[in-house]
Amino acid sequence: MSVRNHTVVSEFIFQGFTSFLNQQVTLFVVFLVIYVITLVGNLGIIVLIKIDPQLHTPMYFFLGNLSFVDFCYSTSITPKTLRDILLKKKAISFTGCFVQMYVFIAMATTECILFVLMAYDRYVAICIPLLYTTFMSHRKCIKMSVGAYAAGFLNSMIHTIFTSSLSFCHSNVINHFFCESLPLLKLSCSDTSLNEIIIFLCAGLNMVGTLLIILSSYSYILSTILRIHSTKGRNKAFSTCASHLVAVIIFYGTMIFIYLRPSSRYSHDQDRVASVFYTMVIPMLNPLIYSLRNKVVKEALRRVLRRKISFQVL
Repeated sequence: MSVRNHTVVSEFIFQGFTSFLNQQVTLFVVFLVIYVITLVGNLGIIVLIKIDPQLHTPMYFFLGNLSFVDFCYSTSITPKTLRDILLKKKAISFTGCFVQMYVFIAMATTECILFVLMAYDRYVAICIPLLYTTFMSHRKCIKMSVGAYAAGFLNSMIHTIFTSSLSFCHSNVINHFFCESLPLLKLSCSDTSLNEIIIFLCAGLNMVGTLLIILSSYSYILSTILRIHSTKGRNKAFSTCASHLVAVIIFYGTMIFIYLRPSSRYSHDQDRVASVFYTMVIPMLNPLIYSLRNKVVKEALRRVLRRKISFQVL
């Protein structure tokens, strides 16, 4: 490795979850089931939105992108974790570690921005419906989604460059199950104060900034809904926002717990549990939330299944 930054490790070793065989088997089965549901759910949402014309709207365009992001960052971590559970030596190359970290941070950042875009879509639809087709044209939606991915990749590049330039000259054992910024900083023999500031600022700007925008959008949405005289109209407006709000609360609650707390309260065991939740469970929950709580998605799925059954009968 480079003499300039004194890096002498060529690979990292994950500590993983447990060394007991029965617990390893249980974890493998649980994580495998979660990953299969994640793949089926997110890819199913993408295909459903693609083939059903009634879902060709901005709201479901962003939902399709959200499913793609969930699929990508779950896939960047879960298959490797499943493999490592079965191995005694849970190793990853130096390059592979930072590729994994790059993909994960890029997708997580993009997800935050997609949540903002979905909140903005609901704000325009409910608060200024007459301008909806102008503000949420297909071309503008594509530009906004491209901007979300660009911001995600840029944010991830900053984190990855600063973290990979540190010196790792003591231990190469990561007390975690994938390559994440905070556990890697614990291994470094360099001064990590700048990295900690960058993580706090970027995480704060991304998570807190996007969350404030979402809350601001929903304050206007709530104000508009409360002025609707029809109970049916209010319920319909609430139902279009419910799934998004549930997903936002789960995602942001977990991320803020991990990244926006004092370093003195950092706990490896707590963070492993929280990390399992936002790297594996949340990507599985999002398609379930949007399909089980969304009448339009359920109706679209029924239409597709009916067409498939009719085709098979013919």
